[in-house]
Amino acid sequence: MPFDALPELVALDAGGDGVRIPPDVTVPLTPRVRSLLDLPLMRRLARIGQLGLVALVYPGATHSRLEHALGVYRLALEFLARLRHDARFAATVGEADAAAFVVAALLHDVGHWAYCHPLEDMGLAELPRHETVVRGLLATGDAARALRDEWGLDPGRVAAVIEGSAADPAGRLLHSLLSGPIDVDKMDYLARDSLHAGVPYGRHFDQERLLSSLCVDTAGTSLAITEKGRTAAELMVFARYVMFSEVYWHHAVRGATAMLQRAVWIVRGAIDPGRLRRFDDHAFADWLLAAARGTPAAEFAAGLFGPVRRLVKRVATFDALHQPRIHAALAGLPYAATVEIGIRLAGMVARESGLDVAPHAVVIDAPPAEREVEFRLEVRERPPAGGSGPVWRPLGELSPVVRSLAHDQFDNLVKRVRIFAPADVAPRLAALPGLDRLVLEAAQGVDASGNASGAG
Repeated sequence: MPFDALPELVALDAGGDGVRIPPDVTVPLTPRVRSLLDLPLMRRLARIGQLGLVALVYPGATHSRLEHALGVYRLALEFLARLRHDARFAATVGEADAAAFVVAALLHDVGHWAYCHPLEDMGLAELPRHETVVRGLLATGDAARALRDEWGLDPGRVAAVIEGSAADPAGRLLHSLLSGPIDVDKMDYLARDSLHAGVPYGRHFDQERLLSSLCVDTAGTSLAITEKGRTAAELMVFARYVMFSEVYWHHAVRGATAMLQRAVWIVRGAIDPGRLRRFDDHAFADWLLAAARGTPAAEFAAGLFGPVRRLVKRVATFDALHQPRIHAALAGLPYAATVEIGIRLAGMVARESGLDVAPHAVVIDAPPAEREVEFRLEVRERPPAGGSGPVWRPLGELSPVVRSLAHDQFDNLVKRVRIFAPADVAPRLAALPGLDRLVLEAAQGVDASGNASGAG
């Protein structure tokens, strides 16, 4: 059955009642959408910051994951409104599939727990990945009842669209709308994060042009764009690049992230995964402050969540273009290895300089190894003269801008490795002769599990 009669899509077209969210938009609410918004697992998202520690550097960035979820849901309706005119999409996606996508867009973050992204980057067995809990959260209780009774949906189908585990063409296609090169999630968070952080970078792409260019790729299982949307897609790639460079991976944000990760590493024996994934921001802060008491983590926890903000300061920064040897030695290492290298470096500095440097005072930050801005997106071009059908090409093949941003700029210059230390120590460490040599020596002999040979 076609999805034109989907109540939420009708409400979007009618411009009826809804809830207002920044920037000056109305999110249409039907009774069955309200039934989901009232669930405890959705109300918890109102108490989890969308950007976590970024708010320590950009004070306006305190918007919640609930606000983001509402924005993603509205964009999902905009995507459907455009794609209902695509014959291949309409032939693949029926009304029940479209309803599952709308619900998945609204509920896509229900597995998030406080500060989960920076903690998941540590790769610790004690810390669950938020994607792994979505299916369980939707399978029972009020959430399952609302999906079955109000929406007529199987909770497992919604979970499969969120996870990307659906094997059928409609499920795969809908997941690409939720999590793909151009998707409702990225399109919302770039603009929303930029707005609340008070910077223009994430809002300077042509959303309307992108929406009007949406189509289905050659295989019929993923989102693509027509050639008229190519420049808008390039601008979105650039928006992501600049947002990572200037906001998400701002040096002070990475310093706060390094503090959080080291504090959790020190107290990891106190982690109860089941309890942790139920925390909102305040509950997590209270837990960490209590768990860190009397340990080397206490100073880090207090600097992040205590009454006075005290962030670590940069000692040194290394990128792949200017310091390739050091960058290669530290980038992409498992978290346990960076901890061991930091402890060894603190010991070497103390011995060579006479500075009183505690073992956990030197923290090394290396952003995740995964590429964050690459767009593997097909572009549908008009057929050449005498041709019988459209030509499909990857965006990266058509755009030197995308290739440069995703590889040369991002990997070589944005993915910096940084060394941090407390504010009273950092300037003296930064001025220490031979620091580069000590960093390389500290990294020698440290394996992926953090085991090391030699001094340290």
